[in-house]
This record gives sequence, C-alpha cells and structure tokens, in this order.
Amino acid sequence: MKAIFDERQLAHSPQKYISNGVASTCPEQPARADALYAGAMAAGCTFDTPSDHGMQPIAGVHSPEYLVFLETIHKLWKQNPDAPDEILSSVRPDRRTASYPSSALGLAGYHQTDMSCPINSHTWESAYWSAQTALSAADLVLEGEHQAYALCRPPGHHAFSDLAGGFCFLNNSAIAADYLLGKGLKPAILDVDVHHGNGTQGIFYERDDVLTVSIHGDPSGFYPFYWGHAHERGEGRGRGYNLNLPLPMGSSDAVFLDALTTALQRIKAFGADIIVVALGLDAHEADPFQALKVTSGGFAQIGAAIAAAGLPVLFVQEGGYLQPELGGNLTSFLNGAQEQGNQ
Repeated sequence: MKAIFDERQLAHSPQKYISNGVASTCPEQPARADALYAGAMAAGCTFDTPSDHGMQPIAGVHSPEYLVFLETIHKLWKQNPDAPDEILSSVRPDRRTASYPSSALGLAGYHQTDMSCPINSHTWESAYWSAQTALSAADLVLEGEHQAYALCRPPGHHAFSDLAGGFCFLNNSAIAADYLLGKGLKPAILDVDVHHGNGTQGIFYERDDVLTVSIHGDPSGFYPFYWGHAHERGEGRGRGYNLNLPLPMGSSDAVFLDALTTALQRIKAFGADIIVVALGLDAHEADPFQALKVTSGGFAQIGAAIAAAGLPVLFVQEGGYLQPELGGNLTSFLNGAQEQGNQ
C-alpha cells in the first residue's frame, strides 16, 4: 500500500493537557507517529512525502477567520513577555453568537473547545502538513490506487470548521473528503476512532453530499460528551446523512463488527464510490483511554470488512495512543484490509 507522511508533523509537541481537572502531559505526542510509521512499514507500506496543495482545499471546510487564528495566534500570544509558550484559554463564550474578541486570550477561548489542544510555535506548520498528507494520499486514490494510507499527526476529526479540540486543529478526513467530492467522487466518511468524530459531523451536518458515519464509545459519559448520540441524524438537507453508532463502554470485537455491518449498509445505500476511513486505533483494549476492548485481531477483521465493500479506500490516521501494541495494531488493520482487497 502506498502511504504519505511528512516529518514536519513531528514539530508540534504539546505538553499541557487537562482532563477531569487533572493536569498531565498531553498523550498526543510525536512518538505516536514513529510507532505508526513502523507499523505501516511492517504492513508493507511504501512512504512518500506530500505535495503542497495550498490553502484552497483546507478552506473548503474551515473558515478563513479560523485559519488566520491558527496561523497567527502564537505570535499574538507571545506579545505578552510573560506568556508561556503554549496557548490554552481559561475563558470561553457560552454561545457561538457571542462577540468576536481581539485579545489573544479571548481568541483562544473562542476557537478552542477544550484544554486538550494547546497551540505552540510549531502547531500551525504541523497541522498544515498533516492536512497536506491527507490530500496527497487522496491523490493516490484519484490516480488509481485502490487503498492508500495517510499518516496524519496531529489528528483532525474533533476539529470543527472554526474550532480546535481533542488534540485536533485541521480536520484532515473532512478536508480529504471535500477534496474528493470536488474531483467528482461521492465520498462517505467512516470514523472508527473510539471517540466520536464531532468536528466531522459538525462540518457536514447540514450537507447531503458527504455521508458521515461514526462508531465510537457511548458519549453519555465519555469525550466528546455533547455529540455522537444515536438521535443525531443531520439537519436540513443533511437530515438522514449522519449516522452515529455509539457502543456500550467495554465493547469488544463482536459488538464493534456488528456495528460496522450497519455502517457499511448505510454507506452502500448512500451510493458512495469511495470511503474515507477516519482511522483511530484507540478502541484497542490496551489503549490509555480504556473505553472499548477491540483486540489486535479485531482490527484485522475491521480492515478486512471495510475492504470487502469493494470501494476504493483512503485511510486517514486519527487517534491511537502510545502503548506497546500501537504499531502492531496498525499493521494488523492494514494487513486485513490489503489481504481482503487482493482477493
């Protein structure tokens, strides 16, 4: 399988992370990419570097106001000589209709949903090349590859059109899907990350040209809490074009695979001619988030089931955090997809 990765994605090295009121080191570390790269190589992937598609495809799903914020906020923040290197806001508006601020602290609060997406001097560069990685992998599929893998880091599926959150800044899966749509394809996004792809849902929630499907841990008591519930089906023209399949906490392979069957039925009914897989590996039983109990062998079955749909597939890396089996889980998933795809 051909794959894309850019080492500039490693420059973003977040340190701050506040969860359940506790400050700790952010789990979205550059070393994740090293483990995933090794896992992809073990599955026979051949890597290339991305080409630069510029801002136009990124602006297809993100507002210009937000993109200016991401590119310039660190410089504005550091105009205060006492400011720390990383940006996390302690204030947030209670409504998105609130007035737009001019201060760095206010802007950060307006554009960051939570305290898991600190911005430092390298964040924009890494997020930009993460998005270009997804776009270049999309090009591989457009050029005739039946499967392609984008090693994107930082991840993207929690990023809304104008909000960062959950370690995510630019929504790589959404950017790739919108780009493929512009090339004449009919994409469906299938999110298998343990967390609901709330940013992806938000971007397409009122659209009927991209189907969004997410299988994830029940958000009633799990991040992102406010999105990902089964009754969320889309609005306006998008009603019926969003499917959430929340799973009980602790669900293992059989439950996940059963939900995947439902997801693939919906994708078939949509008439998709390409699947963009938001590929999280954090549903694994040993992942630090400990929400679901998918095994390494289960990931091979998930990859095979997706490939069995018979459609071209773009795999865009989302979550999956440092633990001894992270790279092996990617190897298992990609091997399952390739072996089924070759039949």
